[in-house]
Amino acid sequence: MAAPTGSKMDQTSPQVLTSSSPTSHNQTTPPNNPIDIFRSHISDLLSKLAGVEAGRIFPALAWTNTLDKGDLILAVPRLQIKGIIASQKATEWAENFPSSPLVHQPKAIGISLRFDFKSEILPSLVLPTVFSQGRSFGFNDQIGLRDASDASQGRKKIIIEFSSPNIAKEFHVGHLRSTIIGAFLSNLYEGLGWDVTRMNYLGDWGRQFGLLAIAWERYGDEEAFQVDPISHLFEIYVKINVDFKPEDDAYKAARKRGENTSELENQGLLGLAKDYFKRMEAGDPKSLALWRRFREVSIEKYKTTYARLNISFAEYSGESTVKPEVMEEAERVLHEKGISQYDEGATIVDFKNHGAKKLEVAVIRNRNGTSNYLLRDIGAAIQRSREFGMDEMVYVIMSEQDVHVQRFFKILELMGGEYAELSRKLKHVTFGKISGMSTRKGTVKFLNDVLNDVAAAMHETMRKNEKKYAQVQNPDKVSDILGISSIMVQDMHGKRINAYNFDLDRMLSFEGDTGPYLQYAHARLASIWRKTGLKSEDLLSADYSLLKEQHATDVVRLIASYPDVVLHTYRTLEPAGIVTYLFKLTHQISSSYDVLQVVGAREGPPTTLARAALYEAGRQVLGNGMCLLGMSPVDRM
Repeated sequence: MAAPTGSKMDQTSPQVLTSSSPTSHNQTTPPNNPIDIFRSHISDLLSKLAGVEAGRIFPALAWTNTLDKGDLILAVPRLQIKGIIASQKATEWAENFPSSPLVHQPKAIGISLRFDFKSEILPSLVLPTVFSQGRSFGFNDQIGLRDASDASQGRKKIIIEFSSPNIAKEFHVGHLRSTIIGAFLSNLYEGLGWDVTRMNYLGDWGRQFGLLAIAWERYGDEEAFQVDPISHLFEIYVKINVDFKPEDDAYKAARKRGENTSELENQGLLGLAKDYFKRMEAGDPKSLALWRRFREVSIEKYKTTYARLNISFAEYSGESTVKPEVMEEAERVLHEKGISQYDEGATIVDFKNHGAKKLEVAVIRNRNGTSNYLLRDIGAAIQRSREFGMDEMVYVIMSEQDVHVQRFFKILELMGGEYAELSRKLKHVTFGKISGMSTRKGTVKFLNDVLNDVAAAMHETMRKNEKKYAQVQNPDKVSDILGISSIMVQDMHGKRINAYNFDLDRMLSFEGDTGPYLQYAHARLASIWRKTGLKSEDLLSADYSLLKEQHATDVVRLIASYPDVVLHTYRTLEPAGIVTYLFKLTHQISSSYDVLQVVGAREGPPTTLARAALYEAGRQVLGNGMCLLGMSPVDRM
């Protein structure tokens, strides 16, 4: 976008300021991140003063969490200069820092240097960048390149495995966090230029399906299945588990006493379920036909739920897709290297023999010869590596499965060679548990119950303002979006590892830091823009030098920091950083409304245009952050 006429950019352009900056500075290039213009500028000036390479200074200039701490801060020890006293150097450099058109004289604070941007130049550097980049503002898509200096080398590949419900069951709320966090991570990596494969690894194999097949034989009703297949399968699965409970209790008690359970495993419902699964693994056509039928209806049901959450998958994989020959290959390597051993007919790995005592003993092949979850995960990783050639693979799995994931990664590491190399590409993104999840009617297990309830509550709230409600084109859709937003923000507001209490009343509130509040803030900014009657091309003629008030400066400073927030989030994989930032931005904008009037500003039309541009940039960044989280911003509500 061209520099607006009459703006300070006419006097000091970012192209001039960064033309002499060494490319080695650029962690995120200036066109993607306005703050990097300041970083490059400070790095050049401080390099001459301190006798340190600018390329070492650039990444050490950190963004601040709050505006009262300045715009950038440099901790002198990060430069790793030997034989100096950091506090003395900070004072010396602050006193001798040359005059700059971009930053005020830095301040020494202990062992750090604080830098504050000059407010008169900031809007002209930041706002045109937001408008020119639009929905991509905040992202540096060069991060995903294999070689940032040569785009022809292609993009790095990543598989993100998330959600992973069990087939033939309703979408349980226990899969909600994996779904929300996994979708967020997919958006994050994709925005930063990675080639992302969203993979849903279904629980579609194993003994539990054998149990479901027995349930179908005992309680299945073809007519009920045709009406509502998933509900009927859930109903019969509950029934068979009631039948199975006495056997399961006896089996668990015997294991706890350290008794041999082989006889118990081969009788009753457990024996039948295992036999059924063994027939499936042997390729029995009848068994596989039933399995395939249940799998297909399950995926179709899940797709409707995912569409509601604005989520799609490139790959519906599953435990069933792991090739037997790949699992056999893994077993062979484990046996040849002395990693696995036989124990009463089962194949096990005793981790205390391999420097990982805390992982105890894991079974990788059951006594009756069938595969288990751990072996299938090992095979799936090997298979994906050869099929996709990914650079990384992320597993979004609950903290209750931490030991399983550690065993899985450790086994690949112990296998050595290509398998050990694969293990280094794997990453576990863990998260805590949701408790107390319920609708107004009571405790539930199904996600659609919760989604329906929050959507209905949002619809009730919208109806209270008849005038605004009449302007909403599709109130059912908007209320559903608001409800989903409320769930997403509550889920991502804290650190992933923290368990949290599902608080329906709190999440539905338009007051405080909630999803509905973010949507309200976005809709209000969209309303301000509509009321101005301006067009996007009018922004080109805005005079940003009119944005002199401290409120305006602080909004611009927050807008400018968004790319740094995204980059920090990429390092931590914590969505809470984005959520916290969006609330800071909306609160800052909200506090400006009384001071920075737009429509009918007494200072005149040029000021109306400049302030409209400020708020429109804020709306763009707020919308970008919401989309990154997986939300759909609304313009009316």
